[in-house]
Amino acid sequence: MEITCILDAQAGLGESPLWHAAEQALYWVDILAPRLHRLDLASGARHDWPMPATIGCAALADDGGLLVALRGGIHHFAPRTGALRFIAHPEGDVPGNRYNDGKVSPDGRFFVGTMDEATLSRPCGALYRLDQDGATARVLEGLIVSNGLAWSADGRRVFHSDSKGQQLCRYDYAEGAFSNKRIIATPGEEDGRPDGGATDRAGLYWSAGISAGVLNAYTEEGARVRHIALPCAAPTMPCFGGADMRTLFLTSARHHVAPARLNATPLSGGIFALRLEAPGVPIPAFPMARLPTTEPVE
Repeated sequence: MEITCILDAQAGLGESPLWHAAEQALYWVDILAPRLHRLDLASGARHDWPMPATIGCAALADDGGLLVALRGGIHHFAPRTGALRFIAHPEGDVPGNRYNDGKVSPDGRFFVGTMDEATLSRPCGALYRLDQDGATARVLEGLIVSNGLAWSADGRRVFHSDSKGQQLCRYDYAEGAFSNKRIIATPGEEDGRPDGGATDRAGLYWSAGISAGVLNAYTEEGARVRHIALPCAAPTMPCFGGADMRTLFLTSARHHVAPARLNATPLSGGIFALRLEAPGVPIPAFPMARLPTTEPVE
């Protein structure tokens, strides 16, 4: 299988790739830089926007902007003007925590998790939901590193991982609620601890194995059916894109990777792409019409 580095980004902590079908562009974040990036796939043109605080993830909004989860909460970001508008801070200030993986659900809600940044060991993280009217709710708690959100093609099941808890879980999903938790896999360090995830229309869940430099594919029951070695030490999150949605893009990191591993994988921190047999499940944009209007952040 050919795996191409489409951008040698040298990102410290590349994450949250987003495919923008109308623009045929890939957005992604470098969490600690902190910056939001855009790559035009046809021309190779790049643009980036500095953020005022650590950015855990981003999601497309239906007004041409994006939702960004900054250390101080969820904001709306307008790429054309650079304006930020505060929306909500569902967790409040928990010392040592920050926002991490997030994604828009098939029914147009934004889910974002938090993590123990200070020690990577305390179960003080949670998963939150932002509804279309701006209301927020806690969906899961007791997490170390909330990660791996992805929905099945029919929207009735959702996958979620706790990266440091080393659990990959599947839930039933309906109207913003997670139910009937099932632990479907417990990957170890050598298997590839589960980081970000994406689903395809054949029913597979693709998981970035951050600890082993691999991409894993699981069935809905948790059987691992693919285990692909990557030319980077720490892959962080996949997303599907391209004109036919059969290209899998992968972000990766250099942060906290041992020098010997970086020497062996100099493209770590880059953006990678590979072609797969089944198209991915598209991710909707968050609908902005019902969100309360707020003042721009200074």
